[in-house]
This record gives sequence, C-alpha cells and structure tokens, in this order.
Amino acid sequence: MATYAIGDIQGCYHAFQALLARLSFNPQHDQLRLVGDLINRGSGSLEVLRWCYQHQTSVKVVLGNHDLHALAVAHELKKAHKSDTLQAIIDAPDKHKLLDWLRYQPLMIADTDERQIEYVIVHAGLLPQWTVELALGYAQEVGAALQAEDYRYFLANMYGNEPNHWQDNLAGMDRLRVITNAMTRMRICKASGEMEFAFKGKVEHIPIGYIPWFDSPNRQSDSTRIFCGHWSALGIVQRNSVISLDTGCLWGGQLSAICIETGVITQVQHDAWDAVLS
Repeated sequence: MATYAIGDIQGCYHAFQALLARLSFNPQHDQLRLVGDLINRGSGSLEVLRWCYQHQTSVKVVLGNHDLHALAVAHELKKAHKSDTLQAIIDAPDKHKLLDWLRYQPLMIADTDERQIEYVIVHAGLLPQWTVELALGYAQEVGAALQAEDYRYFLANMYGNEPNHWQDNLAGMDRLRVITNAMTRMRICKASGEMEFAFKGKVEHIPIGYIPWFDSPNRQSDSTRIFCGHWSALGIVQRNSVISLDTGCLWGGQLSAICIETGVITQVQHDAWDAVLS
C-alpha cells in the first residue's frame, strides 16, 4: 500500500491518468491525497470530478480556490471567467451529485499515526500564528458553512481580500473569508500574517516586506509536515516541513506526485489537450 499526494490537477484529466498509470496506482490498495484545484481551466474538469467521485473510498481531497469558484459559478452566484472550463460540469446530467460531493470536501485534512498528526493537506497555506490543531478547527468552521442549508450565502460572500489578516475575535463572513483566503489563496504574507493576493511570481520577485508563508519566522505549524499546492511558479518546494506540489501542469509544466511514505517524486508532462492559455 502506498499513499500519494498529487499537486493541482485543474482539469488536466489525461495527465492525471498518465500519472496514475506511472505510479501503478491501485485503488484497492493505494490512497491519493489531492491538494485542491481539482478542476477548472483544463479541458477535462468533468472527467476529473467523475473519477474522484467514483473512487472516493481511496481518495481524500481538499478544496482549492478553483473548486470553490466552480461551486459559486454552478449555483449562479458568480459569473464565469473567460478562462473557466466549467460548462461541461454545469451541463452534465449528474452535476448535482458531483457538486454536492465537492461541496462536502474540507479545506484541510490531517492523517494521524498512533493518535499523532503525521501530516496535513491544505491547498495554499496556513497563517504563521496558527497551530495545526487550531487550523483544523478553523477549516471545520468553513466546512460547516458549506454544508449548512444556507450554504449559498457563504458561496456568494466568500470573495474579497478583506480582512487580510487574522484576529481571534473575527466573526461571521469576515472570519470565514480570512480562513478561506489563507487556506485557498495565500502565497505570501508579512511576518505578522498580513496577506497579499495579487502576487503569483517567483520568490526573487516577492514585494518588499512580504515572504513566502512557509518561511514566516516563528510559524506555529512548522513541526508538522504540510502538503500543499497553489503556487505553480515555485515548482517543487521541500523546506521548513512544507512540500509544495503545484508544478504548473496546466501551463505546460508537469503534474507531480510524492509518495508520502518514501518521499519519491513522480512526474508526467502536461498534454496539449489540457493546456489552456489565459
């Protein structure tokens, strides 16, 4: 049995299947941990979503910003972007089943070994003042909002860059928005935890005063392995207990997996059908 964490798929179904074949993935014995952004912009978003639904007993996923955006668009709470490739899902006869399954996925998951947290999965990152235990609780707050009867209210109001930092006394949508932004959108922040969302480039081009979230001094989650994605300009990152796996498959790079037990990295190149230019 092996457990593989896989970076942002973003609807690149053919590359995803090629990677599973290279891993000799067997859903009867092996497990997948997907770091979010399963869908959107690649041409096979519906196929990726169906595959994950059909294999949900051997797959655990966290939601990324594109997955949340897909839910908002599908529920007609947000207009689609020109680069979105969500129409096949919206038109699918099984869309309600697939979207309900997606809506019930968490922002963060933890795998434990002998009652100790062995590692966690989150799409983007954790704010420096959050311990892993606190962050798991915060993720559950968002999960409760997504699974509530009035979940449409959350989807309609999750957008926005403010507040851009955490305070323990935050409440309502301000609180849920900060949690969601940190876990699905953050790349850089100040040492104090103030987030900036426009930057998507390489480390050497980070604006003055900001640092990669995983390099924050005194980061309270630095004793736990964290698997994440979201920042394709970085490629594979392995430092400060963080393993970042978005290697830009959508943009002509690779789709990457790491065996959690051994640390072995496996990659496949993107395929032309799934490379969608902005």
